Amino acid sequence: MNRIFIFLFCLLGFASVSAQIHEVGVFLGGSNYIGDIGPTTYVAPNELAFGLLYKWNKSPRHSWRFSYTQAKIKSNDSDSDSPGRTQRGYNFENNIKEVSLGLEFNFFDFNLHEFMPKVTPYIYSGISYFAYDELFYINGKQKKDYTNGALAIPMTIGIKSNVFDHLILAFEVGTRFTMTDNLDGSNPKNKNLAPLKFGDINSNDWYVFSGFTLTYTFGNKPCYCVNK
Repeated sequence: MNRIFIFLFCLLGFASVSAQIHEVGVFLGGSNYIGDIGPTTYVAPNELAFGLLYKWNKSPRHSWRFSYTQAKIKSNDSDSDSPGRTQRGYNFENNIKEVSLGLEFNFFDFNLHEFMPKVTPYIYSGISYFAYDELFYINGKQKKDYTNGALAIPMTIGIKSNVFDHLILAFEVGTRFTMTDNLDGSNPKNKNLAPLKFGDINSNDWYVFSGFTLTYTFGNKPCYCVNK
């Protein structure tokens, strides 16, 4: 966590000498998982998710975006509509700590130097790396093997508005297609645990962050603004 704050501090130092608009802020919302345990509802937050984010607005239409988000994910077969899962009765918890870097694209111009209310939908994608616990089950009980890391592809859609001077409020839903099938313990990578696999081992797991971001904008007037 300390490394994340050091990284953001370096970004702020860079921002002070760059003729661009910058945003720094927080994310607060919920998380849910989609995989081999529990329901398969696409957006159904059941645990708290929170994080930090930074944006470098290169034009009124696009921004480079960096974020750190952490959350617990959990699911329970008893909440599933599938009779097979309900009868199996597994449940799990895991912890996600994610860093993400990519491009945010606004559907409409979002020029922060025009001091009037503005609203735009946006999308975001890039690459994420996250830490999680490798799990497995023995006699229906969850066990932890070791901490691992994997890549994910974020796919986020949201809507934002400049609610106050220098403050931007947004609501977004972001799915992560992960490069692992063991957020839930269904497909342990440890070869000694291969007999304990269950579920669809050819389909990777997903997790979802949905919630609000609040960012503070600062920086010099960029070159894409037209002087009047």
